[in-house]
Amino acid sequence: MKPRAASLLLMAPALLLLAAVFVYPLLRYGWLSFQASSVLTGLVPVPNGGANWGRLLDDARFWTDAYQTLRFAVCSVALELAGGLGLALLLHRPLRGRGTLRALTLLPWALPTTVMALGWRWILNDPHGPLNAAIRSLGGSSYGFLSTPSTTWFFVVLADVWKTLPFVALLLLAGLQTIPEDLEEALRLEGAGGLQILRRLTLPLLVPYLALALLFRMAQALGVFDLIQVLSGGGPAGSTESLALYAYLNAMRFLDFGYAATVMLATFLLLLVLLGGGWLLWRRDDLQGRRERAA
Repeated sequence: MKPRAASLLLMAPALLLLAAVFVYPLLRYGWLSFQASSVLTGLVPVPNGGANWGRLLDDARFWTDAYQTLRFAVCSVALELAGGLGLALLLHRPLRGRGTLRALTLLPWALPTTVMALGWRWILNDPHGPLNAAIRSLGGSSYGFLSTPSTTWFFVVLADVWKTLPFVALLLLAGLQTIPEDLEEALRLEGAGGLQILRRLTLPLLVPYLALALLFRMAQALGVFDLIQVLSGGGPAGSTESLALYAYLNAMRFLDFGYAATVMLATFLLLLVLLGGGWLLWRRDDLQGRRERAA
């Protein structure tokens, strides 16, 4: 048996599982997006052509939620990559009790998102939360952190960063451990400082790990649901509503499963466009750098 055929045979169980949990639901969403399925049809799918997609293009709430979801994803992932890199560099240093510190760092990531969001909601509660209690103890007055759009959005991003930054740090720490120490020592002998080593050695060799973290986190951030549902409920006044929450409301509150499937499929297409565009830009810069080095 040829090596390629043997590889495909060994991968067949994983590919079948992937098709069962990803490809089939995606095809189901695609079929349902061309159906009208609501209380008016007795919850029975009825073909309606492309009416759901036409409605999507004219839906101002969808585009508002798309902007809010994209803004949330870009801000949270950027902070996680920057903070995760700093945390990974710290955990990579030969510190006393480094193993214990690494284990403690992973605790926020290990917590279920719902439990974490309930904790943040309690901290920010007005007027009984610990944060407002501390403000009152200093002579101030209680503040509605979850009733003001700007502060609610800020704390939603902060909660997401607090939970998932350890995941990014873990990926980058794995990348740091693959970098030979001899290369760093050679740069130090040439007189390079810490920032020069980071720029000339560490970051270039961490590019695959940064790309992997970016891929995972962008996919998760664009599909954020449980954090926003529990922490803010999409409020106040829909200022933190995400596309996943909007699809959930259409399906579970209005029982419009056809339009909910359309919203989710549009979210998936948005993710493909963003990741595909980022990959093309990275490939262009990579090819340009290779040409410059060859010249």
